[in-house]
Amino acid sequence: MNPEAIAKMIDHTVLSAISTRTDIIRVCEEARQYGFVTVCVNPFWVPTAARELAGSGVGITTVIGFPLGASRTEVKAAEARDAIEAGATEIDMVMNVGALKSGDREAVLHDVKAVVAACKGRAAVKVIIETCYLSDDEKREASLICKEAGANFVKTSTGFGTGGATVEDIALIRSVVGPEMGIKASGGVRDLAFARELTQAGATRLGASASVAIVTGGTV
Repeated sequence: MNPEAIAKMIDHTVLSAISTRTDIIRVCEEARQYGFVTVCVNPFWVPTAARELAGSGVGITTVIGFPLGASRTEVKAAEARDAIEAGATEIDMVMNVGALKSGDREAVLHDVKAVVAACKGRAAVKVIIETCYLSDDEKREASLICKEAGANFVKTSTGFGTGGATVEDIALIRSVVGPEMGIKASGGVRDLAFARELTQAGATRLGASASVAIVTGGTV
């Protein structure tokens, strides 16, 4: 897969707590220049990104319940609705990993369904399952919940956990969700070779802050 095709799969990401308006404007300019599919910013910066990207065709992803996933369901749904009103076109919500690991499947399913319902017809939903904290069985269960809830993508990682995307996890998730559902690999995607490996394993979207380096062959 050539760099131009990879670019069209990248959510160009800036989620640092100390990201400034200048940083947001920069990633928007880079997204326009390199043809990234979306920028991924924290909710506060969605209006800024919407202004910068108006008419460009570049989407705006934001994160909900981030980075722990432990917000109450009602808060996540409200946060998603607010972000869409502000200009977000895609919502990356964090699954309630603690509830999943407690075996409370119904609570996790309800949580994801509520955000999917809040976004229906207005924004795609990616669910971050934070694979670094899960056993393989838990990864399978989390992926099944995402599919059952009607999410558009399973996403591997926040980038704030103890690990990021792996080829093995992408292949495992793909084996669970089948060919139709999207998979976003994020966390530690820093070069073109690894991006290609992830897409070959089944990823259809990549989350990266090193996006420019990935598509130009540079270094981070």
